[in-house]
Amino acid sequence: MGALPSKISYSPMSHHQNILQEVIESSSVEDYLVRSYGRSFNGFAAKLTESEKDKLIGMEGVVSVFPSTVYKLFTTRSYEFMGLGDKSNNVPEVESNVIVGVIDGGIWPESKSFSDEGIGPIPKKWKGTCAGGTNFTCNRKVIGARHYVHDSARDSDAHGSHTASTAAGNKVKGVSVNGVAEGTARGGVPLGRIAVYKVCEPLGCNGERILAAFDDAIADGVDVLTISLGGGVTKVDIDPIAIGSFHAMTKGIVTTVAVGNAGTALAKADNLAPWLISVAAGSTDRKFVTNVVNGDDKMLPGRSINDFDLEGKKYPLAYGKTASNNCTEELARGCASGCLNTVEGKIVVCDVPNNVMEQKAAGAVGTILHVTDVDTPGLGPIAVATLDDTNYEELRSYVLSSPNPQGTILKTNTVKDNGAPVVPAFSSRGPNTLFSDILSNEHSKRNNRPMSQYISSIFTTGSNRVPGQSVDYYFMTGTSMACPHVAGVAAYVKTLRPDWSASAIKSAIMTTAWAMNASKNAEAEFAYGSGFVNPTVAVDPGLVYEIAKEDYLNMLCSLDYSSQGISTIAGGTFTCSEQSKLTMRNLNYPSMSAKVSASSSSDITFSRTVTNVGEKGSTYKAKLSGNPKLSIKVEPATLSFKAPGEKKSFTVTVSGKSLAGISNIVSASLIWSDGSHNVRSPIVVYT
Repeated sequence: MGALPSKISYSPMSHHQNILQEVIESSSVEDYLVRSYGRSFNGFAAKLTESEKDKLIGMEGVVSVFPSTVYKLFTTRSYEFMGLGDKSNNVPEVESNVIVGVIDGGIWPESKSFSDEGIGPIPKKWKGTCAGGTNFTCNRKVIGARHYVHDSARDSDAHGSHTASTAAGNKVKGVSVNGVAEGTARGGVPLGRIAVYKVCEPLGCNGERILAAFDDAIADGVDVLTISLGGGVTKVDIDPIAIGSFHAMTKGIVTTVAVGNAGTALAKADNLAPWLISVAAGSTDRKFVTNVVNGDDKMLPGRSINDFDLEGKKYPLAYGKTASNNCTEELARGCASGCLNTVEGKIVVCDVPNNVMEQKAAGAVGTILHVTDVDTPGLGPIAVATLDDTNYEELRSYVLSSPNPQGTILKTNTVKDNGAPVVPAFSSRGPNTLFSDILSNEHSKRNNRPMSQYISSIFTTGSNRVPGQSVDYYFMTGTSMACPHVAGVAAYVKTLRPDWSASAIKSAIMTTAWAMNASKNAEAEFAYGSGFVNPTVAVDPGLVYEIAKEDYLNMLCSLDYSSQGISTIAGGTFTCSEQSKLTMRNLNYPSMSAKVSASSSSDITFSRTVTNVGEKGSTYKAKLSGNPKLSIKVEPATLSFKAPGEKKSFTVTVSGKSLAGISNIVSASLIWSDGSHNVRSPIVVYT
């Protein structure tokens, strides 16, 4: 229903009930009103029939009605690798004033990552509450908690604890996973505050709860929101995350989201609204290697987290296909439930990954799994190693050809990965299917990319712990875990630049990111967007690209969004006009992207404006780098600023002659440099 009316006497709940009373043919609407939104924007969720929905759509004051969909939930070295270590510049008293809201599955508050040791009084700006429900206690670290499902804000699957501690967990020394990857676990702002909004349960995260969390978080006074949820590619006027984050953006709140784990197929990323910071995953320079040695002493490199010491002893190797006499071949090869019956005292070789409990129950001492994507480390109740396609096929050939196959699994070693960072195979790719001429945050842009393996807090008790293991910290992999890293970086930038807008912070993170190597990622910018986040440089970018609320709305006018649909997002009445329309290419975005036809011959022009956030009297010169196939001109090629806050505009033109025969993606970059700052924007043209 848009923005909240300005009149003081307005009661959202009463108004919503009155509307429903007109729509529903019942003496009482209490059983039909699911939730009333009235703290940060106006609206409600209700149980309606199709005919009631149609009647509601036609009522005065209602700008949009859409179904509530279900969204899915998608460390000790990561921040150090990103350059945000103990020596980075921070101001403790300012850092402790930053509040990170976590819309997820709750947390386990007893974790050491959520200790308030060394943290002062709760910031006076906090307007929220601790309503964590059953057996949930807040402190000076976790200052707020709300739950929209079940009776507690407690975590039930570790996902929420992991994301919250990654974004803003306190420093915890001596953390490891049973001795592997030892170090200090921390969030991006260790002294920052956390507000928990539990919207998820095992079946998923309902859209009406997500909107409720936004409604509360904005009113509570958070500075940054991290949301590792996805519901597929959805138009922004019917997407709770897009709508809620737009209201957050207008209040200066930065929202980071995960692009999803759909793999290398193009155009599969979630969370596409340009006011979001969308995050893909990237690797760190730390790799966990668990080697397998066969009976011929051939060592095959694998991955996992294995702390079981088999002391080099070789055990019989049992292949799932031949270790069963009561299952189909397909089930047996995968070591499916109930299939293994001749593996006691052996190491089981399985064609697909599984939860390992079947092997343990059958008496195996270890298992070797075939995993196409070995970015995900595993920790099990027996020795576990995962092998990629090549190494697994070599092992399987040995097992099938040897009359008495033997082998062993070594303990995990931590080694340096000099090839990092790269975008792992699970991370979703662009281009942006909703905003084709915007590369960045939506999936294609993935403005930043933290890592694919992270250690963070999990809960310290409960049924979902790793069977047979006792760990308070554990590895998780996915864009869900990359997202809170960037939330932590945004919070870090916020501590040093508290007056910056959400778009300025986003711009700073994007334009200072490390450029990544296209030779290591075939999808190039569709995989890694602006590059790998560089926190300590992001606080001093030199120039920023700022975008006002009206700019986003005027851009939507140039697409197929109606004035009514745009009003839904904006929270108030909005009317499109020919004069106000703004093309996607001319949205003042920190990157430049254009979708063209294979036979295109027209010049492509991007108009941009930068704001000086550096020193007075600075002069920036344009430098172009990248693909020689693109003929690019920047006008003017020099920008001079007399004072901070001054704005300068320029255009970037890609010659149509250079587009002939273009296929897939061709990219370059524009760098504005004053000798100390390098403000980098990718330029991408694709078919």
